[in-house]
Amino acid sequence: MKTIFISLERWLLPVVLAGGFCLQAAAAAQSEWAHLDADGKLVYKTLPGGDRILDFSHAGYGGGGVSLPVVTVQKTVSPSDGDDSQAIQSAIDAVAALPVKDGFRGVVLLAPGTFHCAKEINLSQDGIVLRGAGAGEGGTIIEMTGEPHNCVNIVGASLKYPKENPAATYPITDNYISSGALSVSVKDAKGLAAGDTILIRWPRTAKWIHSMGMDSLVRNGKPQSWIGTNSLATFERTIRSVQGDRLTLDAPLTDAIDAALLAPATAVAVKTAPPKRLAHCGLESLRINSLPPSGTLVAKNNLGVLFDNCEDCWVRNVAMHDTLGNVRVMQGGRRITLDQVDAVHTATVAKGAGYPSDFTLRGSQTLINRCSSTGSGSFFVATMNGEATLNAVLNCTFKGAGAIQPHARWSTGLLIDGCNLPEGRIDLINRGTAGSGHGWAIGWAVAWNCSAKYFNVQPPPGSINWCIGCLGEMDWGKLKKGEVPPKPGPWLSSPGTPVEPASLYLEQLRERLGPQALANIGY
Repeated sequence: MKTIFISLERWLLPVVLAGGFCLQAAAAAQSEWAHLDADGKLVYKTLPGGDRILDFSHAGYGGGGVSLPVVTVQKTVSPSDGDDSQAIQSAIDAVAALPVKDGFRGVVLLAPGTFHCAKEINLSQDGIVLRGAGAGEGGTIIEMTGEPHNCVNIVGASLKYPKENPAATYPITDNYISSGALSVSVKDAKGLAAGDTILIRWPRTAKWIHSMGMDSLVRNGKPQSWIGTNSLATFERTIRSVQGDRLTLDAPLTDAIDAALLAPATAVAVKTAPPKRLAHCGLESLRINSLPPSGTLVAKNNLGVLFDNCEDCWVRNVAMHDTLGNVRVMQGGRRITLDQVDAVHTATVAKGAGYPSDFTLRGSQTLINRCSSTGSGSFFVATMNGEATLNAVLNCTFKGAGAIQPHARWSTGLLIDGCNLPEGRIDLINRGTAGSGHGWAIGWAVAWNCSAKYFNVQPPPGSINWCIGCLGEMDWGKLKKGEVPPKPGPWLSSPGTPVEPASLYLEQLRERLGPQALANIGY
């Protein structure tokens, strides 16, 4: 069922954003949900509980608005006539033995030419960068050979939190904490101070699952579970200040916490020592080539870059050709920037266990900036779990019959800002029994000033997903017999006419950190 809700004639004037992103647009309108006031400041409309569009500017390296570093070369490797995996890894290991200075050890530089690699390349110590001589002609190519494998792993040791002390567990006393909140109240804040790391945690109770309509999934005549009853939602945050029993946090919470749906349990803040994450590692300025994938999704194929158990890391100016999954940020990864990562896939896997995604998000605060993908048969961007929170996709172009589609079990807080999908779609939906019972895949997500062939944006119970200033057709998918398409609600704002600010992420970043923060990330 498709509803055309946007008129192409209304998009008339070319608007070029900083960084070269071009959007065909008429004179900009404003959305009630987020707009600039007379003083040029963002004003947000809130729901009755205080929920509002999140401040997504915390996504990215350094927590947003921080320049990707330029690091000094320590080792150079030239291509050989054989397998270059060990030579590259040996150079990385040599740099890993150097002392850390200002957060970095140094760069391993791959000279121009083609490196044949049959094994994974691992960055597993802080402050190491693997850099090529460019992703274009005359640059550096990593040609993946041998058995299927990951090309580059930026992966730290498994995260370890100390055993929790009941005396360091603080019951949260708020009856309702809104999505976007930057503070919580606890019963007694004695023992807490600015700079402390806390885990804000609450159970996904049977009552909450019922309120989401997710306790009645049936597949092949059998009940199918969505999120396990009483499984814990956990957000790691740093305390910025303590005033009485009120804690101000370093980044917003991306989901609402309703005490009425938790009783007799409560949400808590747990003081903990922060786990050691791998930090300040990057991959840049090269091309990765692979044979086209084959088989189904579960078959072994070459994969691109994997992040896990790390923070403040990046990939920039990297091209990938026919890797099955281009970049995956696992749930131990946070504050990652993917800048100008360009993927091409000439083939895809057979329909079986599903399709791959070019950019897979399981972690938090990832910024996908000015990236692209060309080719059909994949999800361009997919969130995959409840830990995928506060992520942003900015000024990206995805060509082919694919989708940006949050995928499984209640990710919260995704911004799709200024993206163009000429043959593709943006889906913020309830996936129901798809997969292994993916159900409601996303809440508190925003599509802002995007262009796509199709949109399917659905409002979850007790939450909202927004579609603001976007160009495309609303396509509700295949409806069941007797089912009627949802009526557009207030979440659909300014259809067919772009809104100000042109970029929500960039305006939020400017307001939080100033104009220099935009320059730091190339705007």
